[in-house]
Amino acid sequence: MNTEIASSIATSVATLGGGCFWCLEAAFVQLAGVESVVSGYAGGPGENPDYGSVCNGTTGHAEVVQVRFDPATIDYRTLLTAFFAIHDPTTVNRQGNDIGSQYRSVIFTHDTAQEKIARDLIAELDAAKIWPAPIVTAVSPAPTFWRAEDYHQNYYANNPLQGYCQAVVAPKAAKLRKVFAGRLKP
Repeated sequence: MNTEIASSIATSVATLGGGCFWCLEAAFVQLAGVESVVSGYAGGPGENPDYGSVCNGTTGHAEVVQVRFDPATIDYRTLLTAFFAIHDPTTVNRQGNDIGSQYRSVIFTHDTAQEKIARDLIAELDAAKIWPAPIVTAVSPAPTFWRAEDYHQNYYANNPLQGYCQAVVAPKAAKLRKVFAGRLKP
């Protein structure tokens, strides 16, 4: 069998929005089983959104990451558990100082199994009262994913000394390393 075909068969996709895509990308790339993380936009009605229009909140798109992962190494539920560990799923259209619908907490599911896992996990986390308020993360079918501009890809790795990266991205990446120490790439 062609290696490329075998690789695509073994790979699953998760599309998640939890504030700034730089934060999510920097966290998820550390996990064993994650093959790639691409920053982009999803959830708005227009085509070909760009960073300026998404940040202005005029397109309806959210900043998201599309995570390709090997489910034999890391399952979807574990990815979602990491997702909930690194952002605040209880604030509507806000993550810290990032305010607007483009920073909403959202899980875009690619099939009914992902939807069930997401809804079940949210119910479990709400029942456990991990946060002082209920989870407001939206769960909906994955719309078209639009890849963000090249300079957004691997942003934290390429700009670790940038102010926002030091103040916001680095702490989220560090939190993931602490909480998921046993699941990190070597």
